[in-house]
Amino acid sequence: MPDEDIMPEIDDAVAAAAFRRLVAHLRHRHDAENIDLMGLAGFCRNCLADWIAEAAAERGEPLTRDEARRAIYGMDYGEWKDRFQREATPGQLARMKESVAKNA
Repeated sequence: MPDEDIMPEIDDAVAAAAFRRLVAHLRHRHDAENIDLMGLAGFCRNCLADWIAEAAAERGEPLTRDEARRAIYGMDYGEWKDRFQREATPGQLARMKESVAKNA
């Protein structure tokens, strides 16, 4: 992603508040499977965690992947998977592959 500000009309504090609301929403909506998010939008909770880790590293405040995922999931990723993630269907996998191809 380019370093330029893609939303100059939105204050950083407002953007941060909206992001926190998105994370809270995803923590509440366990039924919104990562595979379905990937299939519809080409990103999921793990992507958000990766973006958090990358942004923290750019600021000289590195987070491990596990720390970043804990920030997004509100618990350890393994626990979340055990509690909420179901086996992906062939249809979900195909839709995800098609959607992710649009990210390039």
